[in-house]
Amino acid sequence: MKSNPFGQAGANVSVIGQGTWYLDHGDRKRAIAALQRGLDLGMTHIDTAEMYGDAELVIADAIAGRRDEVFLVSKVLPSNASRGGTITACERSLKRLKTDRLDCYLLHWRGSYPLEDTVAAFEDLAKAGKIKSWGVSNFDADDLDEMIDVAGEDRIACNQVLYHLRERTIEHAVIPWCEQHGVAVVAYSPFGHDDFPTSNSKGGSVLARIAEARRATPRQVALSFLTRATTVFAIPKASSAEHAGENAAAGDLVLTKDEIAALDAAFPRGPKPRGLPML
Repeated sequence: MKSNPFGQAGANVSVIGQGTWYLDHGDRKRAIAALQRGLDLGMTHIDTAEMYGDAELVIADAIAGRRDEVFLVSKVLPSNASRGGTITACERSLKRLKTDRLDCYLLHWRGSYPLEDTVAAFEDLAKAGKIKSWGVSNFDADDLDEMIDVAGEDRIACNQVLYHLRERTIEHAVIPWCEQHGVAVVAYSPFGHDDFPTSNSKGGSVLARIAEARRATPRQVALSFLTRATTVFAIPKASSAEHAGENAAAGDLVLTKDEIAALDAAFPRGPKPRGLPML
């Protein structure tokens, strides 16, 4: 599994990680098996959030005895992101995850609390050893400008944003901003939200053709395309150990320039919208 430097976190992180949104909605044993299979195959980046119901509890069982292998990320809700609320939320997540530290802690999206308060809490948590780094999620370029004015350079580890073949808005401004400032980009919902391209669709047929030529699956090709830049990581969710294996194999698939160009044409990024899409 290929790994790259993760922004300001000071760690190399697997390019393909494991998302956990809705992980607690299905069979618990199957979910744990999927996460553990992912770890076995090098997908050591596990992402969760306090918003994700009991996902943190499922992860705690999956990583028991293996914590040091994992780059563990969770998020604070904007409604909890005051200075004191952020610290309380982090400590609650640590307890649910049965660990003493997070490798990265994110503000899930912008809310009503001043960024200064949330950043101060992040820095307090870092000094206490409860988080190793911090970042943001669902931040557009202008939000990132504000955050860097508050925190300074070399503090924001990552920006986690919606990114898939049919939703490439972040390529307009967010990815260039993050590349300029050394911030990792983490793609959530990299297969879309229950709308992955079918093989009989125009774009899906291109995807299927490349997959067949490379003896890969369309989802593996999609993940490789999304993570073609060294600053971009992806966190697909796997519902089974087999699915985790499929995702992990994408970490070693490198597309050619012609294949990237074909996918770029098949799934055009389109004009920049007024706002940053998010789920």
